[in-house]
Amino acid sequence: GGPNFFQFGDDVLYEILIDNNGDGVEDVTYQFRFKTTTQNPATFLYNTGPIGSLTDPNWNVRQLYSVTKVVGPRRTGSSTVLGSDLPTPPVRIGPRSTPNYATLADAAVSSLGAGVKTFAGQRGEGFYVDLGSIFDLGTLRPFQNLHLIPTPAAPGVNGTKGFNVHTIAIQVPNTDLTRNGFNPSDPADPRSVIGVWSAASRRKGTIREKNARIVQSGPWVQVSRLGEPLINEVVIELGEKDLWNSQTPDGDSQFLDDYAHPQLQGLLPVLYPGVFPHLAALTGTGASRADLIAILLTGIPSGIIPGFQNSNGPTQADELRLNLAFAPSYPATDSGINPPGDSAKRFGLLGGDLDGFPDGRRVFDNVTAVELRAIAGATYPLIDSSFTPDGAAGLLMDGTKEDLPFISKFPYLAVPYEGYEHSHDP
Repeated sequence: GGPNFFQFGDDVLYEILIDNNGDGVEDVTYQFRFKTTTQNPATFLYNTGPIGSLTDPNWNVRQLYSVTKVVGPRRTGSSTVLGSDLPTPPVRIGPRSTPNYATLADAAVSSLGAGVKTFAGQRGEGFYVDLGSIFDLGTLRPFQNLHLIPTPAAPGVNGTKGFNVHTIAIQVPNTDLTRNGFNPSDPADPRSVIGVWSAASRRKGTIREKNARIVQSGPWVQVSRLGEPLINEVVIELGEKDLWNSQTPDGDSQFLDDYAHPQLQGLLPVLYPGVFPHLAALTGTGASRADLIAILLTGIPSGIIPGFQNSNGPTQADELRLNLAFAPSYPATDSGINPPGDSAKRFGLLGGDLDGFPDGRRVFDNVTAVELRAIAGATYPLIDSSFTPDGAAGLLMDGTKEDLPFISKFPYLAVPYEGYEHSHDP
């Protein structure tokens, strides 16, 4: 709600980083910087009437942004400004302030030439997960009748329903990301694989003066990053989170034990007595989870899954790896990109889609279920054929799906919820 709405940080450097040679170091970086402008500082209002366009005088508080491409190290490489003073759309306030919102948002998609498009602005939250249950001692509502503290099984509740997020999206040709402009067509060619992560940085020094003036100085200092989803939340230990967020992927071997022996692996047999005997036995051996190390830190090499590989090298680095040679197996249609909630398409590689998570991350992929199943042992036979996963390992999910439909065109995430009228799951 207003009159002050969420926005991007003018004091933050947002980055999307690509490693195309498997050393855990960025080779291409896209940097985004934002600038807030106030048309009339003598009012408290975000808008003074309906906003009909991105230049409407009724829109008082606006944000513009720039996009810079850096080839080589992100702080010292060769940089090119791809676009500046690009518009963001207003937030979706309500039927009076932001009528025809989809049209407003479409106008904020910027084409920067050479096949590059960008969008920065509010979108409906597309990540679906039952936060209320899973952090209540690992409860999964569809299976909570089997929990150590049982209650009747129930449908999942999407904890992100009704919420919006500020999204930075960019669409670029494959050859802008690969080493030496390689055009990926053969999935077996290691040059077809890239690793991607995002990061946010702030200036090292901030001085707040009495007149409310803020002075920032010094080099950029990374304060957060994201490669594989849910790693910071459920794999990295509390005492390591700030350190992990400050590091670059090439140093992730220092966190190897968190990936090789995830605590959730040991908790599942305790929280669901008798449901995971094979996982309990595996945990008891102290064996390193080489399957998770491959999935999360190096990519899966060829020869493990027929016709598939997404390894870009031996360096242990938390990156979202993507084999660009795999064509989309579930293309967008006029009705959007929304497979049924129980469709195998939701489970990416585990559902048979070579182009699905953990090979990249499609907006509809059920990453929570895929990672739960992997940690529960469903992927351990990839490196030990003698291991038989527990029956429940291949069924785990929290029973949620997205509330708003994904759209069929860039930036693909749904039109945001309206502030005037929206609801959250109970």
